[in-house]
Amino acid sequence: MESRDFVTYDVFRRSCPSHTVLEVLSNKWLYLAMMALRSGRHRFTDLQRRLEGVSPKMLTQTLRGLERDGLIVREVFPVVPPRVEYELTPLGREFARLLGQICDWAIANVPEILEARERYAGREK
Repeated sequence: MESRDFVTYDVFRRSCPSHTVLEVLSNKWLYLAMMALRSGRHRFTDLQRRLEGVSPKMLTQTLRGLERDGLIVREVFPVVPPRVEYELTPLGREFARLLGQICDWAIANVPEILEARERYAGREK
């Protein structure tokens, strides 16, 4: 057994590492990048086209965070111009499966959520 098996994490404590992991993972661009990478390796420009509305700076920050946290690997090819590709790690694939379930739930429940929003907006008048 590894020593981390004996550590207790409390997600509700601001200083807990699990709390900080959840903060990082709740970023919408991270979510969308992970979903895009589920289909395999992608170049930066491919990801930028796929994630409508993401700025190059935000995509760069998102990919760096994913790499830092061990969810993706970045491979640089020694060619001119430089070619960089991103791919999910085993940990990233596991996380992407969970995100896929959330995505499926969101898509399946869009009509009900939109109706609830309309009802709520009607109460505000």
